[in-house]
Amino acid sequence: MRPLTDEETKTMFEKLSKYIGENIKLLVDRPDGSYCFRLHNDRVYYMSEKILKLATHISRDKLVSVGTCFGKFTKTIKFRLHITALDFLAPYAKFKVWLKPGSEQSFLYGNHVLKSGLGRITENTMQYQGVVVYSLTDVPLGFGVAAKCTQECRQVDPMSIVVFHQADVGEFIRNEDTLT
Repeated sequence: MRPLTDEETKTMFEKLSKYIGENIKLLVDRPDGSYCFRLHNDRVYYMSEKILKLATHISRDKLVSVGTCFGKFTKTIKFRLHITALDFLAPYAKFKVWLKPGSEQSFLYGNHVLKSGLGRITENTMQYQGVVVYSLTDVPLGFGVAAKCTQECRQVDPMSIVVFHQADVGEFIRNEDTLT
């Protein structure tokens, strides 16, 4: 387990800023202690410094994971967020989308969000902006990328895609065998 390089940190923070903007600093500077990001086997983990000190007593080859997995780096050094980061993204999300009850299941099966399933969307959401997807009862379901801006969403036909699917809480069940 090692600290992220400057390039890795920049790449990861750019991806996180698509979803939570300048609220990234709230993840690191928390009132309940110091938190940090560490890289282990191409995966980025978020943990308190107390946990980090305890984890240093375990050899790298024996350590499976520590803290919360935020995502992983691909071989081309692109950062992909994992669904396990949703609990940390949801409270700080700047742009949100709420789904109608009938389209929640479709989203949880890995499908994109159609205009017909859109309940509400945050004002001034730009195209290709990262959004956190909620049910109408404010339960975070996953995250995605806005396919259309807020103004376009009002005028498109009901079968148009308005949010591209990135990750959802249904992945825990669908990919149970391959998640590590």
